[in-house]
Amino acid sequence: MSIAPGVDHAEQAYDAFAPFYDDFTGHHDYDAWIETLEGLARRHGLSGRRVLDVACGTGKSTLPLVGRGYAVTGCDGSAAMLALAREKLPGVALHQRDLREIGALGRFDLVCCIDDGLNYLLDPDEVASALRGMAANLAAGGLVLFDVNTLSTYRGFFALPTVVEGPARMVVWQGRARPTFGPGDIASATVDAYAEDRAGGWSRVRAEHFQRHHPAEVIASALAAAGLERVAAYGQDLTGAVEPWVDEARHTKIVYVARPHGR
Repeated sequence: MSIAPGVDHAEQAYDAFAPFYDDFTGHHDYDAWIETLEGLARRHGLSGRRVLDVACGTGKSTLPLVGRGYAVTGCDGSAAMLALAREKLPGVALHQRDLREIGALGRFDLVCCIDDGLNYLLDPDEVASALRGMAANLAAGGLVLFDVNTLSTYRGFFALPTVVEGPARMVVWQGRARPTFGPGDIASATVDAYAEDRAGGWSRVRAEHFQRHHPAEVIASALAAAGLERVAAYGQDLTGAVEPWVDEARHTKIVYVARPHGR
């Protein structure tokens, strides 16, 4: 495993992967997932309609939020992913921002960061910086909602090959995590994306993905450093269903809901 110093590995990976991302994630029901996550946020006090979608990617999570009547702003570190999001979301404010340095984008009733964003941060201090940036964009009474991947995900999806084929395209994911992957370990995967050109030949784009598993104690420390307190943690399975408890060997994601201390 090698990560070049000074290079934003996630931005680099997604700039290369952007044209193939929607094909690769085409089996995910984002509408149903957002409905579930909205329900969790409402259960814990969300009452307003202003949402900041952090690490919004190509807008697959943003679009259902807009469809549900929210005033949404999005941000992502990859210019290529944002270009595709702008095609789907005319009129929605979309900003290129590093997850570790979000900056001021407004005051929001809900700030969410879902679908692996935080796992691409390989240092616990970076997780705290990201959560601090999310907290700084909250309106009074606002909530932060985010997810992280579990050990089950790294011992499964990140340890196996996956092939997704479409018209004139194919994506090959090769997870390289070991079956003994443990808490706090870093996982890597290689993605080779193939596209047929007009002459009948094929071009290939390769992207290297690195993610870190963030144990509960790392999340707790990062929340405290960001001035946030955990409201709830839910285990999510492959169907997108959530349960009010967490089993890292059974669930594929943990969904956290947090708010500023003392509110």
